[in-house]
Amino acid sequence: MQYQPVFIEFYEHVKQSIEQGTFAKLTLAKTMGDTDLRNIYVHLNILESGGYNMVFTSKYKTEEIESFHTVDEAFMILSSFIKSPFLTALLFTTEKDITFKVNKKNVGSIVEQAPTFKNASNVMLEMIEKGIV
Repeated sequence: MQYQPVFIEFYEHVKQSIEQGTFAKLTLAKTMGDTDLRNIYVHLNILESGGYNMVFTSKYKTEEIESFHTVDEAFMILSSFIKSPFLTALLFTTEKDITFKVNKKNVGSIVEQAPTFKNASNVMLEMIEKGIV
């Protein structure tokens, strides 16, 4: 599939934003067709062991489900939702917003825009303070 190398590049931006302490949030949006799953929001969570994981909040028509994953697991899960059903992934950082899109021809693209958030997430700031990243 033609969009996969571009999605890998996009996810490298996700990992870099965490390492650099600029991560605010990640969202999957714009579904194909009418699906029960509406959005997936990804935030960070500090573990008692001193590390961190990613919290997925999956919003359905009638409920929300929260799950926790490592950064590597998160990549596999997010990539499984591209084109089935999501067409867009948005990374919000304090430096820029990065949008991954896949079109009908399975071609992926990345667009960068001015940042929506001026500050990293509270969890990101706590991770910096504790020296986790």
